Amino acid sequence: MRFFLSTLLAVFLGVVSLGAQTLQDLPYDLLIINGRVMDGSGNPWVRVDIGVRAGHIVAIERRLERQSANEIDAEGRLVTPGFIDVHSHAGVGLARPGLGQGRPLLAQGVTTIVANPDGGGPVDLAAQRAELEVNQLSLNVALLIGHGSIRRAVLGMDDRIPDEDEMEEMVNLVRRGMKNGAYGLSSGLFYAPGNFATTDELIALASVASEFGGLYTSHIRDEGNYSVGLIAAVNEVIRIAEEAKLPGIVSHMKVLGPDSWGLSVAATTRLNMARRRGVEVFADQYPYTASSTSLTGAFIPRWAQVGGEAELQRRMGAPETRRRLIEEVRTNLRRRGGAASQIIAFSRQDRSLEGRSLADIAEMRRQAPEETTLDLVAAGGASIVSFNMSEDDLEHIMRQSYTMTSSDGGLVPMGDGKPHPRSYGAHARKLERYVRNRKVVSLESAVRSMTSLPATVFGLTNRGVIQTGAWADLAIFKPGEIHETATYNDPHQVAQGMHAVVVNGIVVIENGKFTSAAPGRVLSKN
Repeated sequence: MRFFLSTLLAVFLGVVSLGAQTLQDLPYDLLIINGRVMDGSGNPWVRVDIGVRAGHIVAIERRLERQSANEIDAEGRLVTPGFIDVHSHAGVGLARPGLGQGRPLLAQGVTTIVANPDGGGPVDLAAQRAELEVNQLSLNVALLIGHGSIRRAVLGMDDRIPDEDEMEEMVNLVRRGMKNGAYGLSSGLFYAPGNFATTDELIALASVASEFGGLYTSHIRDEGNYSVGLIAAVNEVIRIAEEAKLPGIVSHMKVLGPDSWGLSVAATTRLNMARRRGVEVFADQYPYTASSTSLTGAFIPRWAQVGGEAELQRRMGAPETRRRLIEEVRTNLRRRGGAASQIIAFSRQDRSLEGRSLADIAEMRRQAPEETTLDLVAAGGASIVSFNMSEDDLEHIMRQSYTMTSSDGGLVPMGDGKPHPRSYGAHARKLERYVRNRKVVSLESAVRSMTSLPATVFGLTNRGVIQTGAWADLAIFKPGEIHETATYNDPHQVAQGMHAVVVNGIVVIENGKFTSAAPGRVLSKN
């Protein structure tokens, strides 16, 4: 009996050892078979198998040997590169405990985001990187260094030109950010303190990013008719890109406010003319006719924000400056489509206001909407969803070959506030509404705008394409099943239709279900 048990144990251990050895020696960690592979370049799909090992695509052939530790049968499904969200505020949320998986993003097929847009984000990217890396990310994060954050660190909220020493300090902070892996410089020229910067200041700082092969991306100075106008603001991006010798991107390109509707043709004409003469300019866009920002950013003039929050509060309380503010806020409300078109998304002071319009709140308080706006700002502020764009402008911008897809969305706990549905559905919405239903762009063009185009523009090496040697960031789905479930009234709903999503060769969605895998990385330009 003892001999029999010893023999049985030896056989069992041998099988286990052989199995382990077999798995180790298999040519692929992951095999995706029978899929319709769209490589991200704009080409139509072809039916091939994809072999993945050590995070990379190592084989693409008509039929690969069925030898893999894991296999996904993509029969009847499209296989594309994972989507890249080039303008995302989710970097803040991904650093919060419990949110590192970024499920609302993965559910759309997003495998990489670009964080710190609009001139924001930390000045210390090394600290931000460390904070993200400990939070078990399920998707990749690329970082920008924010001009607004740097200006605030050096000049506070002063509206003035920096002196020589201050300019040197800002240059050094951009250089440090680039050395810490930033992909470029972002600016938010619509907002204070970015709005206080001259074009020359921006060229000088963008030139530092250029030294590292970086780019410049900007929430432009005016997207409608608030100050310099849309066309002049687009021209500023072109000038910065040309003089600093780097790619320039018009962030979330739009035409904001009924007074300016129709200007998309003139704006894209400027970009097209610049490209023809060799200036490397692009745009990104989220596929919605509503925007979202803070009450302060949308309606409070920049002169009132000089000096910071305490000075703003003083000006709102002083009778003379309050009268001036009321007039300018009234004008800005009209420019943005009226008080009924402004919906409170987050109000930390009074959660009961979330989901209600400024017009409703003003009526409840028996005030003019501009008075209500100032009172809400004075009480701590709020963020809004603002219905202010036209479908015609949106679709014209979308059709441009240099327009990338973005969300401009964030990442918050499910059920927190009434955020813009773009946080949950931007990429799904483009595929469903603008490809499948309205046929504004082709499927190949839409996928390119989410994959190879942003990867090329941002320098995300070996991402955004399906080719041997590339990182295995992949989305697998039936285009007819992609559905944006988030709405303005009920935004906290993840998109539907992703059969599988792979990040760095690891499956993070399998058979439509989230896995617990955390293969995401904080990427580095240098």
